Amino acid sequence: MNTTPINPVVIETQVLEALQTVFDPEIPVNIWEVGLIYGITVDPAGSVAVRMTLTSPNCPSAAELPVEVETKVKAVPGVSAVKVDVVFDPPWCTDMMSEAAKLQLNMM
Repeated sequence: MNTTPINPVVIETQVLEALQTVFDPEIPVNIWEVGLIYGITVDPAGSVAVRMTLTSPNCPSAAELPVEVETKVKAVPGVSAVKVDVVFDPPWCTDMMSEAAKLQLNMM
């Protein structure tokens, strides 16, 4: 059993990096830049909670994206468990996108 203490800040940074490799198939920008991630919480035991949304409740990727998020987060060293909560409050809108995402999608 590994008794090395984890650093939640380091794990959160690595989780964020992992999330930046997840793309909504309809938008060629990662879900972090699109603004689909509302929050990441890491507890001292390495359990990670991700609060995310989709571009719409009828998103064709609704079944795949949360599973991909869970898989990528589980692969981060030090993560002991993952819980992905998909929420629609507040509703996603293009204002949640980063400037980089807007530029990439020619929205500026």
